[in-house]
Amino acid sequence: MSSAKIVLEVAGTALHKVKLIRPPTNFEDFRGSYVELYNRSLYREAGIACDFIQDDISTSSRHVLRGIHGDAKTWKLVSCLHGNFYLVVLDLDEDSPTCGKWTSFTLSDRNRLQVLIPPKHGNGHLVMSETAIFHYKQTTDYDRASQFTVLWDDPRYQIFWPATNPILSPRDRGTTP
Repeated sequence: MSSAKIVLEVAGTALHKVKLIRPPTNFEDFRGSYVELYNRSLYREAGIACDFIQDDISTSSRHVLRGIHGDAKTWKLVSCLHGNFYLVVLDLDEDSPTCGKWTSFTLSDRNRLQVLIPPKHGNGHLVMSETAIFHYKQTTDYDRASQFTVLWDDPRYQIFWPATNPILSPRDRGTTP
């Protein structure tokens, strides 16, 4: 048996403090696949010392767009459990050198990439497969009252989305408080 040390692959992105992560174990063979989505020790060794306390999942169908949502205190670790989606992260941290900028990623059950999103950053995702399961760990309990919403097509940010007529909730259309 190999004694090679498992190392978490963490890369910087176009946004300050947003990280792209390749999980430490991603194995596939004739039986199926095995993925280690989180290992506290390995993440801490890689400099990610977030204390995740809650896991959430949303399931959506093709062309559903959820977000852009965030708050001022929560770190999120986002991954795709099934299908694929286009993830947008928008930096709204006034102290950040990339405030007002956005970046995007395609997350899937094939590439198993994860995105670490800091507080004061919004995120939204558009489902590109027939269905997708969006998973995230977060460092705070969910508090709807502390959430902000930025409309997916807000002209200030000129965010590219690979769909022109997504399926939106009233919140994401801007028709509810």
